[in-house]
Amino acid sequence: MHERRQLYIDGAWVAPVGSGLAEVVNPATEEVIDHVPLGDEQDVNRAVDAARRAFAGWSRTPSSVRAGYIRALADELKRRAEEMAALITAELGMPVQWCRMVQVDGPIEGLESYVELAARMDEVREVGNSLVVKEPVGVCAFINPWNYPLHQLIGKLAPALAAGCTVVCKPSQDTPLHAFLLAEMIDTIGLPAGVFNLVSGPGSKVGEALSRHPDVDMVSFTGSTTAGVRVAQAAAPSVKRVCLELGGKSPFLISADADLAAAVRHGVQDVMINSGQTCTALTRMLLPASRYEEAVEIARAETLALKLGDPLDPASFLGPMCSASQRRTVLDYIRIGEEEGARLVCGGIERPADLERGYYVRPTLFAAVDNSMRIAHEEIFGPVLCLIPYKDEADALRIANDTPFGLSSAVWAGDREHGLRLARQMRAGQCFLNGGAFNYRAPFGGYKQSGNGREWGEEGLAEFVEHKAIQI
Repeated sequence: MHERRQLYIDGAWVAPVGSGLAEVVNPATEEVIDHVPLGDEQDVNRAVDAARRAFAGWSRTPSSVRAGYIRALADELKRRAEEMAALITAELGMPVQWCRMVQVDGPIEGLESYVELAARMDEVREVGNSLVVKEPVGVCAFINPWNYPLHQLIGKLAPALAAGCTVVCKPSQDTPLHAFLLAEMIDTIGLPAGVFNLVSGPGSKVGEALSRHPDVDMVSFTGSTTAGVRVAQAAAPSVKRVCLELGGKSPFLISADADLAAAVRHGVQDVMINSGQTCTALTRMLLPASRYEEAVEIARAETLALKLGDPLDPASFLGPMCSASQRRTVLDYIRIGEEEGARLVCGGIERPADLERGYYVRPTLFAAVDNSMRIAHEEIFGPVLCLIPYKDEADALRIANDTPFGLSSAVWAGDREHGLRLARQMRAGQCFLNGGAFNYRAPFGGYKQSGNGREWGEEGLAEFVEHKAIQI
């Protein structure tokens, strides 16, 4: 067991002012695998001061030089990709068959896309007698989640570096180790001191201090809607920019003319990857009433075919919940679903017979679900899928959009044009058509209570940019 006792501030590993260490637990074994420092408000102040001092020089660094650092970091991540993937499997519990591809290779691809996009900062637009130029927003605070930890950190860090911002990062206490490894890589490539700073600790102290700090110009938060509201409230008095990527309860509309078997199998797998701990998971499957029971049986067979087990077993499709508290939350929702009258197709609250340790929850399907039920309306963040019948497409679209969330959605239709017509009517920041893949060059973010702002692509860069008009 290795203990990380220092924070990364102003280009060096330094002892924290805050006292104490937080345990990092492997959710598959329930064993403590590491410790990280509990930073406090004084550590936040040191990190923000370092970022503020570094901003003047970094913001004036040519975009080609900033792009070179981004490229160097991507290369270093590639070199240590297996180490990073193994670390995330250990702290999060995502099976090895998914972790390298989803948690590491994807973020590397996204990071590399900003090598080119950094040059967009040099663009000057002439409007009448004005020159419109782009400048970085300033010092940025990142408050990151535990479910896709490196993915969400890179989604903030890459455009911030491209824009010329400096940053202070607070990782989740459940999965902080990836951020310490990334800081080691950043130190290796020689990123100028103060451009990247890492302060671990509880959200109630470190996250709160970052959100209200007067010298932080922007805060980017990924997490629950409830926590996002608190971040926005703390940030409001200083009128800083806030980017929020929050919860979801995403609909998957399967049309009557779709390939039902292919669509249902895809929908089940989408929810069960990362054991349902995905903000964009398609947790409400909307099915034509005329084919409902057929679809329920397809979903049942597919769910039972997915192996739940040790994340180090390449055959495991699902691993454990990230933490004991998340397991309790998911089991509580399964009980609520049964109390609400939904039909338990498979899964449930019983511990898997062959898994005596670990925060495991059996993949669970509910049929006969009405969209007004709590299990259909609230984010569960576990391997729980609601199968909801609809009468016609107007009814399906009504159900799809009857949610306070709007992060993601999906459509599976018999042909592209039919699918596009439905996709355009989904009130969500993205829509996956007939199994389309995630695109790191496209904007990612939500409508309604799923947040505001965008990550990835040109729109992700724009979050870190101020526009100045120079009248001549």
